[in-house]
Amino acid sequence: MGRQITPSPRLLACRGAEPGLPRICRWPLATVRLRASPLNPDTVPHWITDPRELDHRIARRPHRVGLDTEFIRERTYWPQLALVQIALDDDILLVDTLAPGITDSLRPLLADAAVLKVMHSPSEDLVAFRHACGVVPQPLFDTQAAAALAGIAAGMGYQRLVQDALGVALAKGETRSDWLRRPLSPSQLEYAADDVRHLFALHDALDARLLGLGREAWLQEDCARMVANAERDDGDRWPHLSLRAAQFLDEAARHRLLRLLRWREAHARRADRPRSWILDNELAVLLAREPAGSLAQLQRQLDAHPKAPRKLADAIWQALQTPLDDEAQAPEPRNEDRDKQALRRLQEATASRSADLGLPDGVLASRRWLEQLLAAAESGNRWPGPLSGWRRAELEPALGPILSPGEGGSGLAADTSV
Repeated sequence: MGRQITPSPRLLACRGAEPGLPRICRWPLATVRLRASPLNPDTVPHWITDPRELDHRIARRPHRVGLDTEFIRERTYWPQLALVQIALDDDILLVDTLAPGITDSLRPLLADAAVLKVMHSPSEDLVAFRHACGVVPQPLFDTQAAAALAGIAAGMGYQRLVQDALGVALAKGETRSDWLRRPLSPSQLEYAADDVRHLFALHDALDARLLGLGREAWLQEDCARMVANAERDDGDRWPHLSLRAAQFLDEAARHRLLRLLRWREAHARRADRPRSWILDNELAVLLAREPAGSLAQLQRQLDAHPKAPRKLADAIWQALQTPLDDEAQAPEPRNEDRDKQALRRLQEATASRSADLGLPDGVLASRRWLEQLLAAAESGNRWPGPLSGWRRAELEPALGPILSPGEGGSGLAADTSV
């Protein structure tokens, strides 16, 4: 059994037990009932290179593990998984994923639905696991998302959260280390171990806080969406929307830009090279805005740019000339001048509801999500996936009249596919 610690007045305020005080408290995180003792801060990590040793150490499944990764993604599209850190009840494993057979031994633990995976801001880690191990870890508890839903802060880094919540200062020196080199330095090993050493303490505190606020289901929904996105990993359907220059293109040019960006994504994945190494955004917009009348003319356009992919001229030409099945459905980029008033009203209503809930800015709905919602309302499409579920339940009473004035609601269905 965990040990019982008397809740502080601030924790009681968080739970609404003390009239007249705000429902969300900020700092510090109150001490809560621990379901298991936090990992000993002096625990010495074990370096694992033998799959048989890893199998032995994780043979008895705990109810939760802390997980983190170190990877390199500077010269490749896919993250190159270099190290996996695992926190167990009384141990820390530093698993060398460059060793033969290690990723196969990791797979059963990652896929075990009875073992909760506690991670911090794991979206890229999930992609690294899927690419290297063929599986996305689940079920998931994201301590960064939990801190945001608990009203603490949005997008808080692990080191800052550990410092503010637990009073522990962590070293920062190895953030940009070469994790593919061997042997790793003592400072790298210490840094890697610290990345999982405090996850259980954060999990205990944040889980109790969300329970007190009745928001456990919110986090479960957000984490399940993150896992689903990593499993699907089919890329951004409408990548042109992230380019500001797209709003200044006519419809035909936007379609050409979409074709180029979709082709670039597919080629970057196959070649395992960064998107910008295949075709940079500026050149993609130029080729879409000034379409070549022939392959020879396209080659001259590419020759005029030092970093242009000249050897890919044939593939680029085919991409430009081949319409996409769904390009007619491509949403028009938001024009800031035209949409400014409507977007501002959505942002103000969202900010007001966020304040009522004690949520940091951007947690309930980001600007991009609201832009997607505005476009969906105009075209009669669904609520964007991130705004479905609990967010829609919280936002629709306030945003519905703005999206469909006079009707008392948005009339939008929920899109859970994103």
